[in-house]
Amino acid sequence: MLTLPNLLTMSRIFAVPFLGFLLWWPQWRLGYGIAFVLYCVIGFTDYLDGYLARSRGMVSKLGQFLDPIADKIMVAAVILILTAQGYLRGPYVGDAHAIAGLVILIREIAVSGLREFLGGIQVSVPVSKLAKWKTTFQLCALGALILGGAVHGPPPTGVDYVTRSLADQWIHLVGLASLWAAAILTCITGWDYLRVGLKHMD
Repeated sequence: MLTLPNLLTMSRIFAVPFLGFLLWWPQWRLGYGIAFVLYCVIGFTDYLDGYLARSRGMVSKLGQFLDPIADKIMVAAVILILTAQGYLRGPYVGDAHAIAGLVILIREIAVSGLREFLGGIQVSVPVSKLAKWKTTFQLCALGALILGGAVHGPPPTGVDYVTRSLADQWIHLVGLASLWAAAILTCITGWDYLRVGLKHMD
């Protein structure tokens, strides 16, 4: 069913390659600025398609299938590209901030598999409030990292942290902190989903 909500969902999927293109060059601040605007538009359509589907009675199986896929594609693509371009680098632990991104990706894959298994035995797993907070931190984190690229440029490396004030890259640091918060909530909510799943496994 090509309803308006479904078209909005599909537009998010088609926008991901363009977002990836804009993020591919870490020194291109204008590209990161445009990417931030596109990222916000994608986030707004995520809210809008759900709102329209519920308010106008347009909830469909296609939409229920595509919506979580669109979210996961965008999150995975942004995390992978930002990691490759050095944007998941920060003070004290350097590139180890990428671990937070890895935790989020592992959880997304695991929960998707768990939902598929539970769906096969007609068991639904509702989204908890904590999971919604996880999503909020996650989306804010990636948005801040992209915006940091537009405002500050790529994060410094090694001894450059000594010569570059942390105040000169505060947006990037907010992004990293939010990403770790999302990773922690990811572990908690992932375990909650796993406990539900284990009850239905022999």
